[in-house]
Amino acid sequence: MKTLKVEDIYPAGYETFSDVAERLPTFIEQVYNSRRLHSALGYRSPEEFETQLDQQAA
Repeated sequence: MKTLKVEDIYPAGYETFSDVAERLPTFIEQVYNSRRLHSALGYRSPEEFETQLDQQAA
C-alpha cells in the first residue's frame, strides 16, 4: 500500500474521505492494476497475470 499512498494519495492532496473514495477506484483500475509490477505475481502486472491465466485455461 505504500506505493498507492506515494503515487496517488499524497500527491493528490485529497481534502475529504469522500474525495478519496471517489478517485481511488479509478486509480487502482487505470494505474495500479494495469501498470504496477507485483513480486507475488512474478513481477507482472495483475492484468498481465490474469491474461496469462485465461490463456492457459483456454
